[in-house]
Amino acid sequence: MRAANLSCRRGTSLQGLFSRCRYRQGRLPLTRSFATPTFDNSNPRIPPYLKLAKNYDKVKEVLGKGTALTLAEKILYSHLDNVEESLLTNTNSGRDIRGAANLKLKPDRVAMQDASAQMALLQFMTCNLPSTAIPASIHCDHLIVGELGAKSDLESGIKMNQEVFDFLESASKKYGIEFWPPGAGIIHQSVLENYAAPGLMMLGTDSHTPNAGGLSTIAIGVGGADAVEALVGAPWELKAPRILGVELKGQLSGWASPKDIILNLAGQLTVRGGTGFIVEYFGPGVETLSCTGMATACNMGAEVGATTSIFPFHPAHVRYLEATHRHDVAAEAKKFSDIVQLKADAGAKYDDVITIDLSKLEPHINGPFTPDLSTPLSQFKQTVEEQNWPDKLSAGLIGSCTNSSYEDMTRVEGMVREAMEAGLKPASDFYITPGSDQIRETLRRDGPLDTFKEAGGTVLSNACGPCIGQWKRRDGVEKGTLNAIFTSYNRNFRGRNDGNPDTMNFLASPEIVTAMAFAGSTTFNPVTDSLLTPSGKEFRFTPPSGLEIPSEPFEVAREEFRAHIQAPDPSVSVAIAPTSERLALLEPFDPFPASELSGLRVLVKITGKCTTDTISAAGPWLKYKGHLPNISENTLQTAINAETGEVNVAYDLDGSKHTIPELGKRWREASRPWLVVAEHNYGEGSAREHAALQPRYLGARIVLCKSFARIHETNLKKQGVVPLTFADEADYDKIGAGDEVSTVGLYEMLQNGGKGDVALKVKKHKSGEEFLIKTKHAVSTDQAGFILAGSALNLLSKR
Repeated sequence: MRAANLSCRRGTSLQGLFSRCRYRQGRLPLTRSFATPTFDNSNPRIPPYLKLAKNYDKVKEVLGKGTALTLAEKILYSHLDNVEESLLTNTNSGRDIRGAANLKLKPDRVAMQDASAQMALLQFMTCNLPSTAIPASIHCDHLIVGELGAKSDLESGIKMNQEVFDFLESASKKYGIEFWPPGAGIIHQSVLENYAAPGLMMLGTDSHTPNAGGLSTIAIGVGGADAVEALVGAPWELKAPRILGVELKGQLSGWASPKDIILNLAGQLTVRGGTGFIVEYFGPGVETLSCTGMATACNMGAEVGATTSIFPFHPAHVRYLEATHRHDVAAEAKKFSDIVQLKADAGAKYDDVITIDLSKLEPHINGPFTPDLSTPLSQFKQTVEEQNWPDKLSAGLIGSCTNSSYEDMTRVEGMVREAMEAGLKPASDFYITPGSDQIRETLRRDGPLDTFKEAGGTVLSNACGPCIGQWKRRDGVEKGTLNAIFTSYNRNFRGRNDGNPDTMNFLASPEIVTAMAFAGSTTFNPVTDSLLTPSGKEFRFTPPSGLEIPSEPFEVAREEFRAHIQAPDPSVSVAIAPTSERLALLEPFDPFPASELSGLRVLVKITGKCTTDTISAAGPWLKYKGHLPNISENTLQTAINAETGEVNVAYDLDGSKHTIPELGKRWREASRPWLVVAEHNYGEGSAREHAALQPRYLGARIVLCKSFARIHETNLKKQGVVPLTFADEADYDKIGAGDEVSTVGLYEMLQNGGKGDVALKVKKHKSGEEFLIKTKHAVSTDQAGFILAGSALNLLSKR
C-alpha cells in the first residue's frame, strides 16, 4: 500500500469532548467549538448518528487512536455488529484487515426494486416475522415497458403487472415497508432524493445501488438472500474490501462531464479491475463536482466490479439535501461529520491510487457490448471506421438512474433549445427517461420537459425501461439487424436493451448522446463538427452548461407517486393466487449431503463473457421474477458452448441435443446433480439473484470457473451452490461437458467452517481418463453453514 497525499484530520473520541461545527459561506468547518452532541432521532430517514458515533469511538479504541482510516473504512467499521470480533480475528491484531477480515455489519436500511423484491419477500415470508428489523423500501421501476410515452406506457405496465404490484403492496403493508408505486421513479434516483445520507450504510437488491455513494453513503448491491439477512436483523457479512483511491485534480470544462470520469476509469480498470475494492474519490477536483455528478460516477462503479464507490462529505451534499427538502438530515449530517470527519484521515493509505486530471479529461464513449471498451471522443470516428461499426445512429436515449439529474437535463435542454432555434430537430429517435416524479415535475415547472417534447423527443415513464431491456422499439429494426444506439445508461451487454444481439449500445454522457441524436451519426464530434441547418447555414453546438440544482427547491412528486408509508399490519393477507403464473411460494432446497459430492456431470462448458444477463435474461422474462420454476426456463440461454461454438446448446450423455435449460431440467427430473464450467468474471453485471437461484433449482451444486464477480459469488453461496476457481487456469482446457466429477475435501472444508483445500476428481465422459483438478475457494465460516444447510434461507427461517 502507498500513502496518498491527503489533507484531513482524524476524528475525535466520544470519550472526550465533542464539537459542533459552524458552516460559513458554504465551506466545511476548519475550527471547532466543543460541546456534547445531541442527535435528532425523530425522523426515521435520519441515520442513527449517535449509535454510529459511539461505535466509531469503539473502532478507534480497538485499532488505536492514531490509526488513520479512509472514509470507506470509517463508515463500514462504524456499522460493525461486534467491533473486536470483526477487526481482530485473523487480521494480525488489526494490522491486516483489508482482504482478510470477515466484517459482520448491521446496515441501516434496505432498498429493493420490484423485480428483485419479489424473490426477496418470498424468502423473508418464510422467516415468519411480523415486520422488518430495519427500515426498508420497495420501488416499482423494472416492469414498465418504454414505447409510446409516459402515460400510455404506465397504464399498460400497471395493467400487465397488476398481480405483482398487488403482491408487493400487500407485503409492504403487512411488514411495514415503504412502497413506491409504479411511476414514482427509478430506485436509485428515489434513494438519492429520499434516503441516502452522509455516513449511512444501506443494501440494495440492484447492482447500481452504489449510486448513493455520491451522497457519502456506503451503498452496496446484493442479492435477495443478503437483503433478507439484514431485514431479519442478522449481521451481514462482507470480506473487508481493499480501497482504491481515485484522486481528482483540476476542473471539468467544455464537453467533459462527471460521466466521463467513470467512463475513463472503466477503460483503465476493465470490468474486473475493481473486484474486491471500494473506490474512494478524493482530491481538489471533488470540490468542483455536484452531488448528482458524484452519484453518476458512483453508479457506474458497478461496471468495474467494485463493491461500492464513495465521495467525501462536501458542501454540495448540504445543498442537495436542502434542495430535496431534507434540512433536518443536512443539519444532523454536519454534526456527525464533525465527530467522525467524513473524509479520509491524514496519512490514510490506499491500496492503489489512480489520478485523473479533470482539466485534461475529454468526453469518452464506451462500447459496444462491454462498458470498459473506452474510446476518447476525438478518436471515436476513426475507431468506428476501423472497426466497421455502423455510422448511422438508430436512436439516442438519455436519462435513467445514471444520468437523469436536474444538472444533466438542464445541460441537455440548453443544447436542444439552441439547435431548435437554428431550425434543427433530432435526426434519430430521441428518448428521455426522468429518474423520478420529483425530477419530472421540476422539469415540467422549469421548462425542460416542454422543450424535449417540442423537439420531438419521447418522454418515457419514470422507470428503468430501455436501460434494462424494457423497450418496444418502433423504428422497424428487427432482431438480427446490425444497428447502433447511443445511451447515457450504465450497461451495454449484447442484447440487453432490446433483445437484439446485433444492437450496439455505446455509453456516453447525456450531452454527447443528444449531439449524436441531432446528427443521426455515430461519427459526429460536437467539439469540432458542424451540422447543416434547413437554411443551408452551418450550426455548431456551444459547450453545454446547466444548473447544479434548481433555483427553487425541487417540486414535490404528484400525490399518486409518493411513497405509501404505514406501520406493520399483521391482519393484511399477502396477495398470491394459488394458480398464479407470476408468483409461487418457495420450497426449501435440500441440505448438503453428509458426504463428498459424487456423480456430478458437467452440464455445459461456457466460453467468453457470462454475465447475469446470460445466466438469467431480463426483458420479457422479468414477468416471472416471482416464479422460480417458470423463470428457470431461461437459464443460460445466451451462453456460448465452448466445445461447439453454439449458443444455448448442450448435449446429453447419449449425444442428444437440447437447449441448456432443457437439459438442466431433464437432469433435475432424473436427480442428476451437475456443475457448470466457465471462464473469467462469471456472473458480472446485475445483482441478479435469480442467476444463482435458477441453476440451483435445476440441480447445480458447483460452478467452476477462472474468476467470479463479487455479488454473484456471494449469491451462489447463499443458495447452497459452491463457487470454485481453478488453481491453475490451464485446467479449464482439460474438463468438458459430460465429464463425471467428484469432490475431494469439500465436505471436510464445509464442516471446518471454510478451512481446507478442495479438489475435483474428473473422469472423462468418452475416454474414461481420470485426473485431479486443484481449486481455490473463498468460503467463510458463515457461508459454509449456508451451504451445509442447503441455503442461507434454510438457516434464517429457523432463527
